[in-house]
Amino acid sequence: MAYLFTSESVSEGHPDKIADQISDALIDNFLAFDPQSKVACETLVTTGQVVLAGEVKSKTYLDVQEIAREVIRKIGYTKSEYMFDANSCGILSAIHEQSADINQGVDRAVVAKDFETKANAQGAGDQGMMFGYATNETEDFMPLALNLSHKLLQELAELRREGKEITYLRPDAKSQVTLEYDDNNKPVRIDAIVISTQHDDFDQEEKMLAKIKKDIIEILIPRVIAKNPQYAHLFNDAIKYHINPTGKFVIGGPHGDTGLTGRKIIVDTYGGKGAHGGGAFSGKDPSKVDRSAAYATRHIAKNLVAAGVADEVLVQVSYAIGVAKPMGIFIDTYGTAKVNLTDGEVAKVVEGIFDMRPYAIEQRLKLRNPIYSETAAYGHMGRTPELVIKTFKNPYGDTKTIEVELFTWEKLDYVDAIKKAFDLK
Repeated sequence: MAYLFTSESVSEGHPDKIADQISDALIDNFLAFDPQSKVACETLVTTGQVVLAGEVKSKTYLDVQEIAREVIRKIGYTKSEYMFDANSCGILSAIHEQSADINQGVDRAVVAKDFETKANAQGAGDQGMMFGYATNETEDFMPLALNLSHKLLQELAELRREGKEITYLRPDAKSQVTLEYDDNNKPVRIDAIVISTQHDDFDQEEKMLAKIKKDIIEILIPRVIAKNPQYAHLFNDAIKYHINPTGKFVIGGPHGDTGLTGRKIIVDTYGGKGAHGGGAFSGKDPSKVDRSAAYATRHIAKNLVAAGVADEVLVQVSYAIGVAKPMGIFIDTYGTAKVNLTDGEVAKVVEGIFDMRPYAIEQRLKLRNPIYSETAAYGHMGRTPELVIKTFKNPYGDTKTIEVELFTWEKLDYVDAIKKAFDLK
């Protein structure tokens, strides 16, 4: 039976995403100067205010206020009329040292010499379960509704920064895409698109709303289709558009709604497909398995689907705090497996391919590098791996320029090993 499925996204100017980006910028700066830093930091943003809180164990000292201001500046909050301005907002830091009780189960690996000893010594930074998901309905093995939701807002942000075709946009925005699926679980068309975008004040609200809707449909949508022609067939004249459905949206960002780190975990992952263990990512160094194991399970799921093991895969891993070996690995292929094995048997094979101890994950995916700022808006999953050069400065005038590989968990580097293990051609 045909059905509808919906996913949403939020822009980099959404208050929760501002908080995520500040928290991850702090992570990157700590890791740049001390790769062994242990960091768990949270950010709150509201009218004219930023509050930084959390626990840090690091050999470096940072000007956390300036790091936060630079993130806010880059997003585009640079005008006093936004009631949240990078240059004038108040920033309070309540960051303190990490608890020795928590750290003792994680830091044992620091004194070890060889890989095996380190891998067995470094325990998980917390208990919990993490999920990774992949589907072959898109080229990047992500759910299509979420994929489209992200692309709409990424293009809207491009239009805002260009300031040519649409000149009134402000940084805060949300999107939502509803897809119709057929009886074979294949997406056949877009049923509805919702976009709410913050904007400059207009003299007449009725004219304002008409112009925004016209610009979204006639400027934004064609640009998204042009850059993503593989999805052109899904767009149709019957799409129901809800553009700024509540009307005026001048008051937005942290002035319109308080933002907190970790409140957009479904936007960050799979848009409601698959599952989520509940732990947020941003503001956490890779010893926290909430983050590192979620990346590792995505890596597994994507490579399994790309190798042809199944059309759709969910991977779960779970940990006890301070213990290196996971409690177990669970696989669900949703009945789409192409191998003559049960899902439990598939999980056993996966255990033999991927070392899921926290230290092994850190090494395999190169997670002790400053690679996290780029993850903090438009999804942690489904992104393109790339090498970039990043430069960091500390209050002492020291500069670190580092080449890092972003989104390593999106690499299809285990496809051959998986095909061999499952005897696939």
